[in-house]
Amino acid sequence: MSTKREKKEKLAHKSATVIQPQGISERGAALSKREQALSNFDELDHAILHHLERHGRATNYEVGDAGGLSASAASRRILALEQAGAIRGYRAEINDRLLGKKLTVFCRITLDGQSATVLGTFEAAVRRLKGIVSCHLMAGQYDYMLIARVAGIEDYGRLHQNELSRLPGVTRLETSFALRDVLEGKS
Repeated sequence: MSTKREKKEKLAHKSATVIQPQGISERGAALSKREQALSNFDELDHAILHHLERHGRATNYEVGDAGGLSASAASRRILALEQAGAIRGYRAEINDRLLGKKLTVFCRITLDGQSATVLGTFEAAVRRLKGIVSCHLMAGQYDYMLIARVAGIEDYGRLHQNELSRLPGVTRLETSFALRDVLEGKS
């Protein structure tokens, strides 16, 4: 079994040689500083991100321990990952079922147009709705897929009648209900 120090030395050695993708010199001028920073992630950065995905409330000591770093080194790397935009924020995963929202609803929405104005107006209105877990612009038969969590069929009826059917530009709304959630929130 490797010691913490051996792991740290091995990761440091591997991270010392960062291989740039082919064509980076031609594209270098087009890449922003943020994109360049993102392309330079090493194994330690990935280990930190992996640990924080599963343990968002981990201390710097715990993150460092998982990656073979000291707490202060882990803290510096976490800050750099936040500044590079790799870590967008921290949040709690709420068990909607314990709060009475037991039904997962999938809404496929077709709009009356595809202009930037139509899409932007629709997206702004969706952001104001409560109970919508996610919204995705789609390729294919319909324009958007919304996922909502509601207490039951009656609650969905209210959401449909008072919110979804009144969204700007909606010409068609199709809904499906999950019988059981098999996998959620896996990273």
